[in-house]
Amino acid sequence: MLVPLQKALADARRNRYAIGSFNVYNSETIRGVVETGIEMKLPTIVAFGASYMPNMRLKDVAALTRSMAEDADIPVVLHLDHCKSLDVIKEAIDVGFTSVMYDGSALPFAENLANAAKVVKMAHAANVGVEAELGGIAKGEDSNEEDGTEIYTSPDEAVEMVRESGIDALAVSIGTVHGMYAGEPRVDVNRLKMISAVVDIPLVLHGGSGTPEAIIRECIANGIAKINVNTEISVHTIDNVRKYLAANDKVHLSKLCLEEVSYIKQVVKKYMEFFQNK
Repeated sequence: MLVPLQKALADARRNRYAIGSFNVYNSETIRGVVETGIEMKLPTIVAFGASYMPNMRLKDVAALTRSMAEDADIPVVLHLDHCKSLDVIKEAIDVGFTSVMYDGSALPFAENLANAAKVVKMAHAANVGVEAELGGIAKGEDSNEEDGTEIYTSPDEAVEMVRESGIDALAVSIGTVHGMYAGEPRVDVNRLKMISAVVDIPLVLHGGSGTPEAIIRECIANGIAKINVNTEISVHTIDNVRKYLAANDKVHLSKLCLEEVSYIKQVVKKYMEFFQNK
């Protein structure tokens, strides 16, 4: 069943586990994410980035996800990821998304906060959750995100953002990257601890792909309740599709689509398992 972000994350933060937010771009990725959640009996977040709107219309994403999740006995959040446009956010709310992320992280703090508050007012009227972001996350390898400058999240600004905007979740910058790491990950867990000590809402970690399990577990223990995974789904699936095509001379597209779903599920399952932090 589709549920709002705040409902799913409240239990995650309280019981110190994280819910995976897996980026989707087509029917196969949506199916891979939802089916894995059903098979593992775990909550999941289907995340559709605003940058993928050339791939699918928002109403088509909503219709497909709703259809796949309607009989699922798990919470499923349909999340609009990294969106800078209030008009696109309104459209997502109108067509049935249950969570939206307003990304004003590149703006001056006051403007980011003011816009986030506008989104909260619009979204909460429809029982839709809101995520915002403070700081800047760098772009790693194989990422489809925009280039970004790494700026760690200020605990003081985090307090003000949460208090004044009313957001339900806050994405923080503590050293992870969008994409795969070019070198050794350097994640500032102490910075996360400082933020978690003064902010009482679920925190979000962007850049889950390739982040060592031990670091992720430490982050979950210190307030992270939602973790985004995107690039590894793409890299793993493309690598395995290449191998499959090399080993099979004649392949029907319908069969290839099913193979894609299986590869997507492998990555989603891997992360879902240790996001439980058991």
